[in-house]
Amino acid sequence: MRRFGNAAIAGVTVVALCSGAWLLRSGAETHAPPQPSAAEARVDPRALRSAAPALPPSPPDRIRIPSIQVNAPLMDLGLTPSGSLDVPPAARKNLAGWYEAGTTPGERGTAIVAGHVDNADGPAVFYDLGALKKGAAIEVDRRDGGVAVFTVDAVEVYDAKDFPDEKVYGAKPRPELRVITCGGGYSRSTGYQGNVVAFAHLTGSR
Repeated sequence: MRRFGNAAIAGVTVVALCSGAWLLRSGAETHAPPQPSAAEARVDPRALRSAAPALPPSPPDRIRIPSIQVNAPLMDLGLTPSGSLDVPPAARKNLAGWYEAGTTPGERGTAIVAGHVDNADGPAVFYDLGALKKGAAIEVDRRDGGVAVFTVDAVEVYDAKDFPDEKVYGAKPRPELRVITCGGGYSRSTGYQGNVVAFAHLTGSR
């Protein structure tokens, strides 16, 4: 049952994703995940006007992003007692999660998907999210048997202290998707200093 809006997780969504356990253990800062360029942050105005019709609510099962070789199951994520979004088990590097109390992918509004950038053994499901380009496709398999197809509008990186809650989590009048992982600067004492966010909107279904 969906009881919370996206605002319920604003500002605290992926704190637990950001330890940088692999970099910390291996000293592999030179192999930090890619970060989006400034060019990927500029949204084409045409993308703001085009969208496919919203789909009825249906929980998702899998996310695919072919251009960065993501093909991962999705688990349901709730809120922790502190009010932050829970995260997938770090040991399962090819697993992402979606905020089950919010909008389902393809439904009108803003759906949230989050996953680790790495774990203690190396890169995880969204390690290459920062290399994603505008116009790339994101496909989400839904439990009703359909596939929601999204097109990436922008990919941005934010410092944790400047995270734009409303821009990322705010409700939208059309079906949109946010895919979130850790990124930005890295410190051995605190881990990653921010988040990479891919913004996408629904452009088709099958």
